[in-house]
Amino acid sequence: MPTYAFRRLVSAMAVVLLLLTAVAVLVHILPGDPVQLMLGPKAPPELSDRARDEMGLDSSIPLQVWHFIAGVAQGDLGRDFLSREPVMSLIGHALPHTLLLALVALCFATVFSLLLGVVAANRPGSWVDRVVGTASVGVLSIPSYVVGLLLLLVFAVQLEWFPAIGAGDLTNPLDYASHLILPALALALVWVGYLARIVRSSMLEVLSANYIRAAHAYGVPKRRVLYQLALRNALIPVVALLGIALGDLIGSAIFVEVIFTRDGLGTLLYNAITDRNFPVIRGGVVTVAVLFVVANLLADLANRALDPRTKEGSAS
Repeated sequence: MPTYAFRRLVSAMAVVLLLLTAVAVLVHILPGDPVQLMLGPKAPPELSDRARDEMGLDSSIPLQVWHFIAGVAQGDLGRDFLSREPVMSLIGHALPHTLLLALVALCFATVFSLLLGVVAANRPGSWVDRVVGTASVGVLSIPSYVVGLLLLLVFAVQLEWFPAIGAGDLTNPLDYASHLILPALALALVWVGYLARIVRSSMLEVLSANYIRAAHAYGVPKRRVLYQLALRNALIPVVALLGIALGDLIGSAIFVEVIFTRDGLGTLLYNAITDRNFPVIRGGVVTVAVLFVVANLLADLANRALDPRTKEGSAS
């Protein structure tokens, strides 16, 4: 396990290095001059030269890539050209809201998908199984921002059960939770449908195994067989997907945060794109990409620790 973890860590670091290189070069691939796009065509030459110098665009491309990677390694993502604040400071204030939203959405998706998947697998071919299958396919085709708008109109505007906009006061847990439920549900719904299908197929495969038949033959109660024996092994492929789900939820939170006017990385990126603030855009993209790689690494290591078959395969 330590050797495997070291190899996965090295490969994750290589992926992060490639991502940083791509982000540093991306400003030269996109059409147009980033300084003119940010300041406008009528900006004074002195201001354009200063912006180009602060963004490091006055040196060669390999040198720009090296300076950017070295700065990221030191925790320096540049400065916001408008507010003059460090980009790392802006991301540090916005990221906890986005991470909390993504984690709560992941919890919702995991709990609801387990319930639906186990119920559907326990009654294969029944009307419950058909309803769960149809609903899971239906929600997969609905984008999270559309779900967010529907939840906002129904539960915030018409029923007035939850607040419509804002993130709430983090020092007041109840107020913050009331602002968090609708955005988290909007994010989680797509993954509820996907994970429910994975849980159902995995449960059906496990329930047909020989040791499950032997447990039934020895008179083990059905509930114990279902929840203690079958579900434990059926969760292994689900755990492998949780890292991908968390990375996707962090990326999708950008749209949901804009809809619900929440403080977070999504709102920060949206405002930066609107203002054409390239240092903030570059820092936000790097943050999301690194979080996605880290989430996949943790899920891979957890799957390796939970699934004994991977250990047997490596040993052989």
